[in-house]
Amino acid sequence: MSSNSQAFQAIKGTYDILPADAPTVLAVREAFAAPLRRAGYGYIETPVFEDINLFSRGVGESTDIVTKEMFAFTTLGGERIALRPEGTASVLRATLEANLHRVGNLPVKLWYSGSQYRYEKPQKGRYRQFWQVGAEAIGAEDPALDAELIILADDAYRSLGLRNFRILLNSLGDRECRPVYRAALQDFLRGLDLDEDTRRRAEINPLRVLDDKRPDVQAQLVGAPMLVDYLCEGCKAYHEQVRELLTAAGVAFEDDPKLVRGLDYYTRTTFEFVHDGLGSQSAVGGGGRYDGLSEMIGGPALPSVGWALGVDRTVLALEAEGITLDAPATTDVFAVPLGEQARRVLFGTVTQLRREGVSADIVYGGKGIKAAMKAADRSGARWAIVAGDRDLAEGNVQLKDLSTGDQTPVALDVLVTTLKEKLQ
Repeated sequence: MSSNSQAFQAIKGTYDILPADAPTVLAVREAFAAPLRRAGYGYIETPVFEDINLFSRGVGESTDIVTKEMFAFTTLGGERIALRPEGTASVLRATLEANLHRVGNLPVKLWYSGSQYRYEKPQKGRYRQFWQVGAEAIGAEDPALDAELIILADDAYRSLGLRNFRILLNSLGDRECRPVYRAALQDFLRGLDLDEDTRRRAEINPLRVLDDKRPDVQAQLVGAPMLVDYLCEGCKAYHEQVRELLTAAGVAFEDDPKLVRGLDYYTRTTFEFVHDGLGSQSAVGGGGRYDGLSEMIGGPALPSVGWALGVDRTVLALEAEGITLDAPATTDVFAVPLGEQARRVLFGTVTQLRREGVSADIVYGGKGIKAAMKAADRSGARWAIVAGDRDLAEGNVQLKDLSTGDQTPVALDVLVTTLKEKLQ
């Protein structure tokens, strides 16, 4: 590269997951996925971009996500496309398109894993490309489903060893009781000293104003009417059942009457997992019930509930609690050939070991014995196979235990069997 050119760097708000960090990231994803598989959720993967209207209609015209944070563009064919800012709308679109709600039992239980994209102001714990594992239970209105998903997320976080997180729980009411509350809240907000953007938001979706993090807005919200006081009997009973099921399962939660979350589609149960070691970006996951979303995007009535858990922030939460996850050894056996003939023979041995399910590697680039043994130590392997021309002439290799330094000759024709026995 010429002296006046610069090396490329990752785009602002994105980062690389490098081999040193990958075991933790993969362990977090697996911890989220394992309880879902046990509970009968099937895996689904959707495209990372969709028709922009899927999100503006589904996520909500008044949300920050749609008004300020979407990566939107026009294709060469003139289509308006957006990178997905969240997973639920895409999963519901795929469910409707494939008629999953018609061909099987309801609810349709699905989980996904992948990256989402939002044009946010980057800071620690908030990125423009971020990873989530999500779960959706589509097509049934049952407090047990809401409780099930919260319990599965709680189990997932605990399986990683996390303890300093809390579950915030609220009900956002339904079509019967929310309009009454909405009118009362709008009346209250019209009397406040708010900027023009916030006043506009108060007219479109006043609940979003409760979620405003600015201290001057929060100070004015003291004494605002609370949704909990406006819930209809049906919503009260439903919410009480969710609370009872969580308590019976030993899952602790805190009632938070101000919890609304940043998406317009939530109804009834809404919840958030927050971690106290992460500062302002404390939400590590959350979700809720979205009974009207299917109709918003052109489908039939399909009451549903789901959540998304943040992989990036959960990794930060593990750091905050000082939890290191044991990384699996990447290599069991490392081959050190001394000479050209040994290189050919040991390359064949390494290939055979891999085909037998043993993780094996070989030194590359013609290193000398000292550098080669250093490479074997760095690989984290338990065993090294060392062979020169004299060993091979006798039909042997030297098998070295890298944890003790002991070395013994082993016949080449029983080497693979011997190694497999020792590794068991």
